Amino acid sequence: MMITVNEFMTPDPFTLCESDSLSDARKIMTERNIRHIPVIDKDKRLLGLITQRDVLAATDPKSKQQTKSSPCQGDEDIKLSEIMMRDVSVIHDKDSLRQAAMYIQSHKYGCLPVVSNDCLIGIITDSDFIQVAINLLEQVELTDENADSGLDDTVDDVDLVEFEQSLDQ
Repeated sequence: MMITVNEFMTPDPFTLCESDSLSDARKIMTERNIRHIPVIDKDKRLLGLITQRDVLAATDPKSKQQTKSSPCQGDEDIKLSEIMMRDVSVIHDKDSLRQAAMYIQSHKYGCLPVVSNDCLIGIITDSDFIQVAINLLEQVELTDENADSGLDDTVDDVDLVEFEQSLDQ
């Protein structure tokens, strides 16, 4: 059985549009404790991505001249269209979770926007995969505890047949 991205993604992530400002991105990231914000158009089509690293780089005095804005402009004057990453890699909601994890790991990405029919429907982040790992480790520990205590949390067909026969008697 394949586990799909849509089972673990964050649906309907916080988004911004190209005309929003660096200040808007900083505010959402701080208030919501997030590090990635997809940038979409009015039809929910993904245009780009703004990351915490982009926000920090745009506010670093040494980096400000790298934006199209003048170095003395404030956060409100820097539009996301000037600093966002374009041509962002995406994953589809029906793709396997394993495929997404391998892609994030091999490219050292912090997230992948999730699309369906060319529209943004979610985001999956490296933090989501840490949560998956924690859940798997907990399951392994529970299984080990049950095995150590002599309990078997699986019932095979022979045990089930014997149990049903004992009820009939």
